[in-house]
Amino acid sequence: MFPALPFPRTTGAPRTVRTSFGTRSGAVVAGAVLALTTGCGLLSPSQNGDMPDDITVTSPLMQEGGPLPDAYSCMGTNGAEAGNGSEGGEEARESYSPPLSWSGLPDEAGSIALVVDDPQKAQVFWVVYDLDPELVELRQNTVPADAKQGRNSVGETSYDPPCPEPGEAYEYRFTVYALRNPLDLPEGAALNASLEAIANQAVARGSLVTSSD
Repeated sequence: MFPALPFPRTTGAPRTVRTSFGTRSGAVVAGAVLALTTGCGLLSPSQNGDMPDDITVTSPLMQEGGPLPDAYSCMGTNGAEAGNGSEGGEEARESYSPPLSWSGLPDEAGSIALVVDDPQKAQVFWVVYDLDPELVELRQNTVPADAKQGRNSVGETSYDPPCPEPGEAYEYRFTVYALRNPLDLPEGAALNASLEAIANQAVARGSLVTSSD
């Protein structure tokens, strides 16, 4: 069960996004900067080899190795209706952050963090930290009132729905980290600051990976 929390807030969705299959150059540049400043130590599963992968991450609406549902990508939902009257013939669609559940946190966990990323492009779509260690799930489009969101690769403090290219292979990871303590960071912390803090505090992790393969 989801513990009672005061006034949970949305992740900024339903977000009206315009479908675009072009490369998000700004996000790629931000990802490249991330790779240079952190060495992708947090994002790469081959790094931090001594960190146990004991956390099991699941979703009622996503499957391990399965495709990312349109509702959680830039394809969005209700495209036919939302596209009516849009400018330039593009369809405006609503996207949401997905529901996630987890189990297997170690006893020493003092808080939880979530990072959603594309490891191939070093692109981060969502960072959430200071989640209560008693939590076992995030509901769709919701962040608990006492948790914080950091900036993603496009500089937003919200869930940035991934936008896979047609026919292009991809992996989108939803990684839950058990941390020793809450992070001493404000809402909207810079991406490199939040990732470094998560890496320094992490004691265990687990991922749900959606894939085009």
